[in-house]
Amino acid sequence: MKLLLLLGLVALGHCTVVRVPLRKAKSLRQTLKELGLLEQYLKEHPFNLAAKYFPTRISEEPLENYLDDEYFGVISIGTPAQEFTVVFDTGSSNLWVPSVYCSSLACRNHNRFNPADSSTFIGTNDSLYIAYGTGSMTGVLGYDTVNVAGIKVDGQIFGLSESEPGDVFYYTPFDGILGLAFPSIASSGATPVFDNMMAKNLVAQDLFSVYLSRDGQRGSFVLFGDIDPYYTTNGIAWIPLSAQTYWQISMQSVSIRGEKVACSFGCQAIVDTGTSLLAMPNRAISTILRALGAKSNGQISCHAINRLPSIIFHINGRAFPVPARAYVIESNGYCTLGFEGMDVPTESGELWILGDVFIREYYVIFNRATNMVGLSRL
Repeated sequence: MKLLLLLGLVALGHCTVVRVPLRKAKSLRQTLKELGLLEQYLKEHPFNLAAKYFPTRISEEPLENYLDDEYFGVISIGTPAQEFTVVFDTGSSNLWVPSVYCSSLACRNHNRFNPADSSTFIGTNDSLYIAYGTGSMTGVLGYDTVNVAGIKVDGQIFGLSESEPGDVFYYTPFDGILGLAFPSIASSGATPVFDNMMAKNLVAQDLFSVYLSRDGQRGSFVLFGDIDPYYTTNGIAWIPLSAQTYWQISMQSVSIRGEKVACSFGCQAIVDTGTSLLAMPNRAISTILRALGAKSNGQISCHAINRLPSIIFHINGRAFPVPARAYVIESNGYCTLGFEGMDVPTESGELWILGDVFIREYYVIFNRATNMVGLSRL
């Protein structure tokens, strides 16, 4: 299940613009379903989607929606390089990979980092514990050179897992996670990779952008340090962040056919590449399912796709539509809506997660220089 990474590098003085192509691999949900294990797996591993956001302890960093994560790229760590497939996750801030110290079943079928094989590794006695919705990982922190498509970040702190209990990660097609959110939510106070890129002037601009292709097509990427004008011909709508933790913004409302159906008095939303679906409050999902004529479990007739309306997200005074072809997921002749219910109480009101279902409709720019998210309709 390992992915090939095609590297692109454009030198700009001492800074670089780096495009990291991503490939859309078979999701864990699809793998388990094909093996006839999905139903039993979900019973044995109840998942709390809300656990990822606003955790109860600073050390918690839940892996959201692990069954549907699909977009991956490859990085390397150490000298000489040891390669790892990672999720580029704007919904978390830590970098961690399995290590040779880990004897858990989930580590045995993934690439494991060996500090003894790297001449630039510096170990620590600092421990790392990350709690997930269906499991956890424990490990230690270390420092080494991290290479992201030619950008070499010397002395990058990262986690080396020593234990990954259960089989949560056994079936996942990725080895680890590279978090792209803010330092304020990093477990154990670890400096995120992109923060070190900025601090060391390794990127041309203090921003990165994401394009996720539709329908299994190739071309998905994370672009560090620049905005690709090819994907911004429709202009860029800049949205200020409401919090510098996750990439969190304020929404005014959500409407269907001109009628408000949710978030009527305003709410918060997180733009999260580590989430495949659109996650919303349980009350909102019930209302939207009824408005679309779907069953309570999200199933809907595949013949209805052409008649279904767009869902409109009203953000910063502008409308951002998500059409039915984006939010209806077809698999083996069955169609379901790409929504998931959750309830996360916040001081600013209800919380929504704008995952890949939303992101695939827009070229998304994550701007640390201005603390804004930019959206350009594709």
